[in-house]
Order: sequence, then C-alpha cells, then structure tokens
Amino acid sequence: MLYSIAIARLTLATLLAGIAGLAGAAAPAVKQPPVDTPKRVLFVGNSYLYYNDSLHNHVRRMAVAADPSLEKTLQYKSATIGGASLAHHNIDHLTQAGRIGIKQPFELVILQGGSAAPLSEARRAQFRDKVKEYSALIAERGGKTALYMTHAYVKPHKRAAPENIRLTEDLYVSVGNEVGALVIPVGLAFEEAYRRQPAIKLHKDYDGSHPDLIGTYLAACTVYASIYGKSPVGNSYDYYGKIEAKMATFLQQVAQDTVKKFYGR
Repeated sequence: MLYSIAIARLTLATLLAGIAGLAGAAAPAVKQPPVDTPKRVLFVGNSYLYYNDSLHNHVRRMAVAADPSLEKTLQYKSATIGGASLAHHNIDHLTQAGRIGIKQPFELVILQGGSAAPLSEARRAQFRDKVKEYSALIAERGGKTALYMTHAYVKPHKRAAPENIRLTEDLYVSVGNEVGALVIPVGLAFEEAYRRQPAIKLHKDYDGSHPDLIGTYLAACTVYASIYGKSPVGNSYDYYGKIEAKMATFLQQVAQDTVKKFYGR
C-alpha cells in the first residue's frame, strides 16, 4: 500500500514538474482559424460532446445565427462513443469522403480526448501518439486538425483537483503545437467562468464531470469563436429560449475573452 501511494505521488510530481513554468511555455503556435469559414466539420470524441443535444448542433446553429447564408452550406457531423479515448475511434473510416454522409473531405476535424487523458503519463503518451497519427491522415485527405481542450472535473468527482486544468492545458497545447493544430480552449473558458461566478453550475451536479446545458453552451461559444475567428458576443442563438438572456451574454463574453487571451499569448 505504501509503495503504491509513493508511486502515485511520484507520478503526480512528475506531471506537475512537466508543467512548471507553464506561463512561459504554453503559448499556442496556431493562433488563427486554419480554415476560412469552415463548412464541412467533423467532431470526434465522447459524451462530453454528445450531452445536451450534441455540441456540433449548437455550434452550427450559432454559426447560422451569425450568418444566415451558411444555412444550406454547413455540413457538420459528430462521431462520439461514450467513455471513449481517441484510440477507440476509426479515424480512417470517419474521414473517408462519403463514408458518413459527406461527399467531400472534411475541411476541419475536431478531436476531443478522454477526460482523464492528461492525468497519467501512459494516457498522455497515448493521446499524443493518436493525435499525431490522426492529424497526419486528416492532412493527407486535405483537412485541418483542431484539438478540443476538455474541461476539468469538479466536486463531487473523486478525481477533482486544482492542478487538473493545468495538466490539461499543458497536454493540449504541447500536442497541438507539435502537430500544428488549432487548440480550442474550452477547459480554460470553464475555469474563467467559475472564477467570475463561483456559484455557476457548468457541470452536472451528480458527477462533476459531464457538462450541464450552460456548460455545453459555453463550449459552443468557445468553439465558434475559435474556428470562425468571430466573437460570439451578441449572437442571437439561445437554444430556442432555453438559455436565459443574461446567462447567454455572460457565457458569450467569457468565451470571447478566453479565446482572445489564449491566442494573444
């Protein structure tokens, strides 16, 4: 038992040591959308994406609300597996033109890793390897890769810890820079929203892991701002009245401020 505890502490210490001096090392290399007004977009991930009517639906509706002329041209798809890591997805099949109902290759593929991917050396290595493999295939087929930085756990999740968001940030930024991918700072937007309004409920209260509706809305605002390079502030999309106006404005502003600060490093 003592040996196991020692190993666990050593592993955590190693991870934390790897993010020492993060403020100076975590600038994203890609600071602008890699595709001008992406129309064929694929989201690949797990339940963090499909909760609350699926993230891709919200981002698409937000893009159309900002520019109605996109209504007939946007082709969004989402491939999700509950509890999945990137290794569980057949990216070769998903990105072949015509395989999942889109005749032309995807212009942008957004990859979301498992929520625990940043929390162990083995999982970090697996995530890095898969992103390198998948981004190479995506590029071969004419597309660009973006990485969806996940939000961190909060209580009552048993693995909630203050350092998790720094580990997540470090992993996504370092891997994104290695492969030349846009990093979408969703996890940082969650952190900023909680900093501004500590009582806000962005996670499901029963697990401290999955996003609640306003968490998904915040994520959608952050993705929209990142991949289109446009501010979500003032966007009329409110999930058909289900997001209260004051809350929508707050979340839009948090997303815009986070994206601006992140890419401005």
